[in-house]
Amino acid sequence: MAVSLHHVVIDTHDLPGLARFWCGVLDWRVLSEKPREVVIGPGEFAETGICFMPVSDPKAVKNRLHFDLAPDDQEAEVERILALGARRVDIGQSGAVGWVVLADPEGNEFCVLRPKASLIAFRDDRPS
Repeated sequence: MAVSLHHVVIDTHDLPGLARFWCGVLDWRVLSEKPREVVIGPGEFAETGICFMPVSDPKAVKNRLHFDLAPDDQEAEVERILALGARRVDIGQSGAVGWVVLADPEGNEFCVLRPKASLIAFRDDRPS
């Protein structure tokens, strides 16, 4: 392959604050911290990470890209992430969906899906 994903970049006002929030959510660590960028990842030699870059303009609309997190226990993870500083948001989802929509401290939406085991069962039940 000639190309691979290196980083997902998130624009932010508070580089270290948002990086530490996502480190807490993902159980990752800060890999590099400079005045104009903070990079986090699961480990020093990880192929992909998240890079936080500074911006001055505020977030104005719903994300065009978001993370879907697949936990073992959706309810417990939602409560843990809320305690880290996330908040619940309504982006028009119905009550019958299998995910919970949250926003990080700067308003970037992301989803916490139903438990991993139910996602695997769903994939395994699809016709071939």
